[in-house]
Amino acid sequence: MKPSPRHEQGMVTRRSVLGEAHVARAEDAKTEFDSPFQDLITESAWGHVWSRDAWDYRQRSIVTLALLCAQGHWEEVAMHIRATANTGASREDIQELILHVAIYAGVPTANHAIKVAKQTFAEMDDAK
Repeated sequence: MKPSPRHEQGMVTRRSVLGEAHVARAEDAKTEFDSPFQDLITESAWGHVWSRDAWDYRQRSIVTLALLCAQGHWEEVAMHIRATANTGASREDIQELILHVAIYAGVPTANHAIKVAKQTFAEMDDAK
């Protein structure tokens, strides 16, 4: 079955934000079991939400990271911190969003977000 235009746009956006290597790994790991889920997030998150014109990738990156931190989705936080290399969100942006997380989602959550951010930044720096 041919992918929908929204799915195609989602793949373009997903590659722009997460990087070709990440998306290629995710596509290679896709199975019959998770394929419907992968299609759902590609069309809805990447094709619909991330592809809208109202906000740029930097703004979406900041909001996404704040929400992921607040919910404690640490693997996704690390992934989206790595994506800031493509979205233009700075380390200062991440520092500020974590301060917001501390106030609105709790200090322990922000404390862990700082730990994840520091570890991810170190990994990014080592990869340079």
